[in-house]
Amino acid sequence: MKLSKTYGYLKKELDIIEHALNSAIQADHTVLREASLQLLQAGGKRIRPVFVLLCGQLGNYDLNRVKTVAVSLELIHMATLVHDDVIDDASLRRGKSTTKQLYGNRVAMYTGDYILARALENITTIPDVNAHQELSKTIVQVVVGEIEQIKDKFDWDQNLRDYLRRIRRKTALLIATSCKLGAIVSGLSEKEQKKLYQYGYYIGMSYQIIDDILDFTSSADELGKPAGNDLLQGNITLPVLFAMQDSAFKQMLMETFDSSKTVTDADMTQVIKGLKNTTAIEKSYQVSDHYLEKALNALDCIKNHKAKQTLLSIAKYIGKRRS
Repeated sequence: MKLSKTYGYLKKELDIIEHALNSAIQADHTVLREASLQLLQAGGKRIRPVFVLLCGQLGNYDLNRVKTVAVSLELIHMATLVHDDVIDDASLRRGKSTTKQLYGNRVAMYTGDYILARALENITTIPDVNAHQELSKTIVQVVVGEIEQIKDKFDWDQNLRDYLRRIRRKTALLIATSCKLGAIVSGLSEKEQKKLYQYGYYIGMSYQIIDDILDFTSSADELGKPAGNDLLQGNITLPVLFAMQDSAFKQMLMETFDSSKTVTDADMTQVIKGLKNTTAIEKSYQVSDHYLEKALNALDCIKNHKAKQTLLSIAKYIGKRRS
């Protein structure tokens, strides 16, 4: 079963959000418009808008307000993807050419800036200072996370705390904010806002850990990019941290990524094989399961509702995700 089936009944609302996203990135300048549309049409799970919708349905649901928040959050996510692809020199995302690959680094960076500006312009139509502040604080943390990721590239001495702090900023905070903003614009209590924020945070942590696992266990066709690509870019993820506890694997890793040599496809195949021969994948899933359990517990005080059941189903799906 696909993740989208757990919230299939939201198709009408998600179609409205997709149309609003299309409208939001329209630009008078041809290159900006085409580059932005190319990114939008490349697709995506739109999981952040889903969380906004579901949390919004737990309160005084107003689709227009919820839509505005969902569009802004997805645009921010899109902007970070464009910038990420420039930093990582990535030619593919979701199996399609990146904005950077099609238009070059300069246009890609300005496209990301444009999409971010449109996100901020869009959220101003919500007359709620709390919503604006929450979004602004999240953007600041996301940027800090990106800087930290650059700093940590090929740092083989980093630890678990470094990794968790990085993925908190990279992924979890934007999902947590999606949940909280859905709750804010729907008038839920501060306690409910806090619990939904925690749910989103724990889900985001688990989701990113599993993504990092799949980078080694899925095929290039499934990933839409080469297997082990994160490691090739110098990003030390949880499976690698655990695998490096095996001295033989760490030695192979050091030799493979010696600065004096070029890492080949054959080298990466051997590294991935070596990692799978350790207990790293199993240990990484255990950490993911820990966060999932905390996500489920965070919903205990939330009233019984179809949206709550869907949030629970999403968490359980993520826990079973293997591709």
